[in-house]
Amino acid sequence: MNPYVLLAGAIMSELIGTTALKLSDGFSNPIPSLGVVVGYGFAFYLVSLTLEDLPIGVVYGTWAALGIAGVAAIGVVVFDETLDLAGAVGILLILVGVYCVNILSEMSAH
Repeated sequence: MNPYVLLAGAIMSELIGTTALKLSDGFSNPIPSLGVVVGYGFAFYLVSLTLEDLPIGVVYGTWAALGIAGVAAIGVVVFDETLDLAGAVGILLILVGVYCVNILSEMSAH
């Protein structure tokens, strides 16, 4: 399977796990707590498969950066959190960094 598809699945699983973590209320709610374990467990499994084909710097950098951007978006949309200009610029810079590593850099060549 395409390693970028696996990485996208890992990112989605992490976003599910992180959202469940917020909803778990310190692991006092059983269903969201289970979502944390399943979400992160599946995310790590998919990342391990991705690492068979892509360099660790590309995989981890992309996974972490898109996780940050995704969680920030979930925070705004689902949890009514705010994102100020500095935060938005920071996330934009993170996304530009992912673009540079994956598209412009030779790091992702395998």
